Amino acid sequence: MLDPGLLQPLRESLLAWWEIHGRHDIPWKLRPDGSRPGPGEPLDPFGVWVAEVMLQQTQLAVVRPYWHRWMAAFPDLGALAAASEHDVLMLWQGLGYYARARRLHGGAQRLVSGEPPAAAAGNDPWPRTLEGWMAMPGIGRSTAASILSTAFDLPYPILDGNVQRVLARLVAHPGPPKRELAGFWRLSETLLNPHRPRAFNQALMDLGASVCTPRNPDCGRCPWRGLCAAYAAGDPGRFPVKDTPPPVPFQVIGVGVVQDGQGRVLIDQRLQEGLLGGLWEFPGGKQEPGEAIEATIQRELREELAIEVTVGEELITLEHAYSHKRLRFVVHLCRWRSGEPQPLASQQVRWVTPEELPGYPFPAANARIIAAFQARIAAG
Repeated sequence: MLDPGLLQPLRESLLAWWEIHGRHDIPWKLRPDGSRPGPGEPLDPFGVWVAEVMLQQTQLAVVRPYWHRWMAAFPDLGALAAASEHDVLMLWQGLGYYARARRLHGGAQRLVSGEPPAAAAGNDPWPRTLEGWMAMPGIGRSTAASILSTAFDLPYPILDGNVQRVLARLVAHPGPPKRELAGFWRLSETLLNPHRPRAFNQALMDLGASVCTPRNPDCGRCPWRGLCAAYAAGDPGRFPVKDTPPPVPFQVIGVGVVQDGQGRVLIDQRLQEGLLGGLWEFPGGKQEPGEAIEATIQRELREELAIEVTVGEELITLEHAYSHKRLRFVVHLCRWRSGEPQPLASQQVRWVTPEELPGYPFPAANARIIAAFQARIAAG
C-alpha cells in the first residue's frame, strides 16, 4: 500500500511538524512537573489508562476536566480499586457510556489483585504487552497500543478513527477502512517510527485532529501534502470512503416522576448490564404502537415496580441521541396510589426527597428531568 522509499520522509516530516504544531499540553502525556518526557522515559500508566478509556466515544476537550477531577479523587490504582461503585459513577456523571467507568473500576481491582496476564515482574502491576492490556475489560487493540506507546514509549501502532482517516487519505484507499482493518493495521505498523513511537503516534493523532479533519481538511498546513495520494487526486475530502449508515431507530419512552403523600420521589437503579448499568433513573419504558403515553407510563410502572399511579400533567419532553438509537422522553408527574414498589426489572428502588436527587448518579437525560422537576417545585 505504500512505497518503502517514502517511509523515512513521512516519519521525519510528521515529527518535524509535530514539534512545532502538536498538542504538547495534554496532562497525562507529561511528567508531573508539566515537562515532556524523554525518549524511552515511562509515564504514570494509571493516568494514561484512565484518559484512554475516557477518550473512547468522547472528545479530548470534554475529557480534560473529567480527567483532572478523577485524578484528584482517585490519584492512584489503589484508591480507585478501594472506591465504591456509587462514588465512581457519581464522578463519571455526564461523560456518558457509563460501562467505561465500571470497567475502569473492575480493571483496577483486577490489577491490584495481580489477576491480568502478562504483567511486569515484581510488584509492578502494569502489563507491557498487547495481550496483557486486551485482557482488561473494555480495552481493544488500539486503546492497548496507545497506552503502551504513551506510558512506556513501546513501539505499538494505533488505529483509532483519526488515524484511519489520515491513512485512508495518504494512500487514497478505494474502500471503507473498516472493511480492511488488517491492511490498515499493517500500514500503521509500517509507518510507525520504532525509535520514537510515543511521539509518532501522538503526532499522527494530532494531524488527524487539527489538520486532516473529517470535513474541509486543511491541506495547506499538512506536512504530508506532497506525498498524499488523496491530495494528488484533487479531492481529499472524498476519503475515507464510507459505507451507507443504517437507519437509526427511534423510540418514545414514557417516564413517570412519582411522588407519594410526603412529597418523596421514586427512583430505581438499573441492572448492571448495558451502557447505563448501575445508574439511577426515573421509572418508565417504551411506548407501544397506538398506545397513549399516559397508558405507557401506567403500564410500565405496573410491570416494573408493581405499583399503581395516577398520571398527571406533563413535566418535560426531551430528545437524546446515542450512537445506535434516538430516544424521546415524555415525562409526566405522577401520584402514587397503591402497591409497595418492587425492583422487578432493576437492582433496587428507593423513595428519596427532591433535595437528595443530586446525590445519585443519573444518566444525562435524567439530569434534565431533575432540573425541570426542581424548577417546578421552586415555582410552587
